[in-house]
Amino acid sequence: MKRLTLAGVILLLSIVSVYADDYARYYVNMPVEIPHAAPPVIPDNSVNIKDFGGKGDGMTLNTDAFQKAISALEKKGGGRVVVPAGIWMTGLISLKDNIDLHIEKNAVIMASADRNLFFKEKDGKKESKATPLINASKRKNISITGEGTIDGNGALWRPVKRSKVSDVEWKGFLYMGGTVSKDGQLWYPFNLKKHANTAATAETQEKQRTHLIRFTDCENVLVKDVTIQNSPKFHLIPTRCNNVIVDNVTIRCPWNAQNGDALDISSCRNVLIVNNVIDAGDDGICMKAGAGKAGLAYGPCENLLIENNTVYHAHGGFVIGSEFTGGMKNIIVRNNLFSGTDTGLRFKSGIGRGGKTENIFISDIVMTDIKDEAIIFECTYQDRAVGKKVSETLSSGKDVSFAPDFSDIHISNVTCRNARTAISAHGLPGLKCVNGITIDNSIFFCTEKDKDVDETVELVITNTEFHVQ
Repeated sequence: MKRLTLAGVILLLSIVSVYADDYARYYVNMPVEIPHAAPPVIPDNSVNIKDFGGKGDGMTLNTDAFQKAISALEKKGGGRVVVPAGIWMTGLISLKDNIDLHIEKNAVIMASADRNLFFKEKDGKKESKATPLINASKRKNISITGEGTIDGNGALWRPVKRSKVSDVEWKGFLYMGGTVSKDGQLWYPFNLKKHANTAATAETQEKQRTHLIRFTDCENVLVKDVTIQNSPKFHLIPTRCNNVIVDNVTIRCPWNAQNGDALDISSCRNVLIVNNVIDAGDDGICMKAGAGKAGLAYGPCENLLIENNTVYHAHGGFVIGSEFTGGMKNIIVRNNLFSGTDTGLRFKSGIGRGGKTENIFISDIVMTDIKDEAIIFECTYQDRAVGKKVSETLSSGKDVSFAPDFSDIHISNVTCRNARTAISAHGLPGLKCVNGITIDNSIFFCTEKDKDVDETVELVITNTEFHVQ
């Protein structure tokens, strides 16, 4: 039997979890057993961004400094890039295997105002869509930690609807320059006074917007303690990742930020989302799993625990859809607060975008001041570009491929005060789109209506009170 040498002990000790945390404590009293998510393992090496020429003065571009720091750690097998207090302007940051981006308190990583920095080149041509500020593809053991902030400088990217801002705010956008639509109802950050365009037209530039942080096909991912804000589009979007933890993160943007989703989990497996605070312009905690045949290939969102989160403004507190043809399986949502969201529990999809849900357990949800519905199932949802109208024909009635199948969803112990409607559920003609839904041991105080439910919907409500005031 071989003995472990002192050098071997030191080597083992140098490989540590980026944050030692007993995440197993969340996986108790589960309605369905799921694998436990665990934090990534990061080598105990550390470099400071300043050592590679970085300056946190709010002016210096630090793209090269981040790249050099990550490359230096990559040669050592990985480690921690420390970002101290200051404002660190930068272009793209691409994480590698075994890297922790550690943003200290009062440190802000901010996307450069030069939007052209976020377009990669392929075959000598600029790609048609921007790349997220922080990104990783097919990487293992990556994390973003610390008490600092990641800011996407999103006002330089997002269009603004006139109906969603005050006169004072509208004048502020006009002062930046930009372009107003012919009907005067939409402002685009195109032809700004101080910033170059990235496309020939306002509409084309609008389609180039991307997310703030995206991890694709990665394994062992942790985002912990940081603030993520002001994205051009969605804020944090792990896609087709395995073993993901999002813990104690604040995600925020203006309530009217166009497409300002906070956290979108797309076709991921073994995910833990705990202790987060969200205040967003679109959906809060959202589950997706692709559209059409591509979604089937990606597979389901599977084995998720979502607990102890607070969502303030959002279009939905917890959301499934709109695209989830890969399916949703084994999702537990419990002990969450939704305060001031448009809807509380939102299940949305449409023809060509839907899939099947299985083993969805939602319990112990507190809701206050919900603008519209506490619980809503909508099967005629359409995703449309800014400025485009909803199609009058949602389905020809002939092709019903990938229709939504919301089933096996069990909701209990909901307390809701001040929702316009408690439960709204609408399917599609001739299809069973909402079935096998149970709601138990809940209480709803509504301002207009208790239930708005189609006859085609299979919904079982037990031990539940409705009060319309």
